[in-house]
Amino acid sequence: MAWFGKLVGGSIGLLFGGPLGMIAGIAFGHMFDKAGTVEGRTYTSSLDQRQMLFFVGAFSLLGKVASIDGSVSNAERQKVISFIRGDLKLAQPQEQLALKIFDTAIESEESFDRLALQFVQAFRFEPTILQVVIDILVQVAAADGQVTVAEEALIRRAAQIFGLAMGYIDLLIARYSPKADPHAKAYNILGISRTASDDEVKAAYRKLSRQFHPDTLASQGMGEEFTAHATAKFREIQEAWETIKEQRAIR
Repeated sequence: MAWFGKLVGGSIGLLFGGPLGMIAGIAFGHMFDKAGTVEGRTYTSSLDQRQMLFFVGAFSLLGKVASIDGSVSNAERQKVISFIRGDLKLAQPQEQLALKIFDTAIESEESFDRLALQFVQAFRFEPTILQVVIDILVQVAAADGQVTVAEEALIRRAAQIFGLAMGYIDLLIARYSPKADPHAKAYNILGISRTASDDEVKAAYRKLSRQFHPDTLASQGMGEEFTAHATAKFREIQEAWETIKEQRAIR
């Protein structure tokens, strides 16, 4: 995470302003209050700023969704930690910052809409990144066994702001249901119905493989931490394809 060591105090909040900048400034400032200053320049490249905005935006939105029912369950918090350690593979200082952003967003009076609107302004031409964030939101919401009505409403609001189809949310909720049938889950991952033709299955697989290939996010300026999540999604797509291909005996 190249930008992490380049910032001093709350200067992170000044780089992109708005509600996300405010949350970032509070979270990063808290870390400096505890640990002192980090050596380095206050300058960051535009690439660093994009990675930073994704980082702050994703964990801020996660905080709002996880707490919409009034509290964050232990399963939801553990899912966030699992995402940090398993998908992003962040070092301890970055993990602490991610959780501080998550907690700061929970306590913040900033609305979910304002956070989502600022995020989409930066990534509105990159649907893969927007889909990755929605995917993470659904995973955390479903971590305690179900996506509540309030959580689903907030996630659908994010999808609306991001310009994503509501059907995409239906597929994600079905995919992460603990009772999901393996074959139904495979079709949901590829975003198709069981009645799709073999050619439609192949087309969906090829499209998603290109979209979530790790090189895609890397080419869009995201760091290694975030392309790691794309790699996990890419493997999931491959496994779904293999499941359906075997079931249908597709050659």
